[in-house]
Amino acid sequence: LSGSWMSLYSEGELGTVPVRGCVQFSLRYDPAKKELQVHVLRCRELAEAKKQRSDPYIKTYLLPDKSNRSKRKTTVRKRSLDPIFNETLKYKLEKRDLQGRTLNLSVWHHDSLGRNLFLGEVEIALGSWDWANTRPEWFSLQPRVSPKPLSPSLSSTTPHNPPDPPQMPISSDGLASRGNLNLALKFIPTGSEGERHLRPPTGELHIWVKDAQSLIPLQSGTVDAFVQCYVLPDDSKTSRQKTRVVKRSLNPLFNHTMVYDGFQAKDLAEACAEFTLWHHEAFSKRQLGGIRLSLGTGSSYGLPVGWMDSTAEERGVWGRLLQQPGQWVEALLPLRTN
Repeated sequence: LSGSWMSLYSEGELGTVPVRGCVQFSLRYDPAKKELQVHVLRCRELAEAKKQRSDPYIKTYLLPDKSNRSKRKTTVRKRSLDPIFNETLKYKLEKRDLQGRTLNLSVWHHDSLGRNLFLGEVEIALGSWDWANTRPEWFSLQPRVSPKPLSPSLSSTTPHNPPDPPQMPISSDGLASRGNLNLALKFIPTGSEGERHLRPPTGELHIWVKDAQSLIPLQSGTVDAFVQCYVLPDDSKTSRQKTRVVKRSLNPLFNHTMVYDGFQAKDLAEACAEFTLWHHEAFSKRQLGGIRLSLGTGSSYGLPVGWMDSTAEERGVWGRLLQQPGQWVEALLPLRTN
């Protein structure tokens, strides 16, 4: 097993205990606190880990993040096959960041002198969860990692024999976003003859890349992050600017300013500022995601182009930039993976 899967499965010897029983919990997103709340109530008819007993606890991850940052645990309930937990495990994140995330909830037997033993798990595709449903639901525990995330059962009145919930496919790499990029932009237009001492001879686009927030690594651990920028349609090396590499951080602080000159306002209406965030490795780099700031028209100077595909949120930032020359436009945008 890789290090990430050993973290996900703790020190357990997988499959040594037959999986049976069910778990009851509810999900709720609190928009005021920007918090996912997993309220774990209890389990029923768990398998016996040893000598007709189990000391169960529950552990959760928000996949595909298998790092310790994503891990939450309940307390251990001693000598019980029907433990009552009544604990809430919490995650701080934007609701939009739940798209593509999978809640992995697993039950374990705690052995202080040996290896913890896996008792079963449930996986929930949060992107398709009905957030109006905040009532507790019963789920049958599944062996190992379920290949497909589960949806809640429609009826949960009989805890000793809960119905098997339907399964819905999702890719563990199907994240809509792997974090957020915090930046500010300002367009300084060309000055008139009487303003040459106050304004540049050609228009300038100033970009302040502040930081990235809540990055999700491609594997467990952290990210050695840097941001790369082009102002398209110019994709030459002269258009490329980069921040420094910030090592071992999921919230890297860049505080880097970029300046592009030679623009008129009409040119920016045809242009796109593309930002990509990368994980730097010794002999390669891997992209986590990016944003494209433009008017999203699908064309540039009358020609159709694929990179004019900005989202509504990205288009709003670029529109404010054009409408407010000389002023900083702040933006905190998701690093989309498409």
